[in-house]
Amino acid sequence: MKKRILSVLASGALLVGLGAVAPATASAAPYCGIRWGSLPESVTATTSAQVENLRSGRHDCFDRLVVDLDGSVTGYSVSYVSRVEQLGSGQVVPLSGAADLQVLVEAAAYDDRGEATYSPRTPSRAVDVTGYRTFRQVAFTGSFEGQTLIGLGVRARLPMRAFVLDGPGDGSRLVIDVAHQW
Repeated sequence: MKKRILSVLASGALLVGLGAVAPATASAAPYCGIRWGSLPESVTATTSAQVENLRSGRHDCFDRLVVDLDGSVTGYSVSYVSRVEQLGSGQVVPLSGAADLQVLVEAAAYDDRGEATYSPRTPSRAVDVTGYRTFRQVAFTGSFEGQTLIGLGVRARLPMRAFVLDGPGDGSRLVIDVAHQW
């Protein structure tokens, strides 16, 4: 009889313990507090600014790509696509990773004389992202008719965000963050 009572009490304690754990798991906070999604982000406008540089950074919760411009970023589009295609030719840009992020900046990478304002040594590997958790490849596909296209190969279709920061000086930066996980 004593064993049966102890068995019932132990079973009851186990069920109460499981009930306390289950709701906490179901309502866990998002990864790093990130509440971004994976839908396209864009602002429609043209600019006279020019692309000057691409750079990247690793953070605890996301990888970051920064597009530096010598003026104000007024228009851009960042979206997951089935494949990135070069402006003008439509030629497919092969990217490493399981998902392709297309970054279209409404700014040229050349000046009024047609001279390049940004020209990486290896366009298909414009930024070295070796060892990044999410980024697999950054490809500068070029500029055409006042637009610049960048292909970003990522590990998977993960939450992302895009926004503009002012500075330094009269310049601005288009920032694209892609989370390490959902």
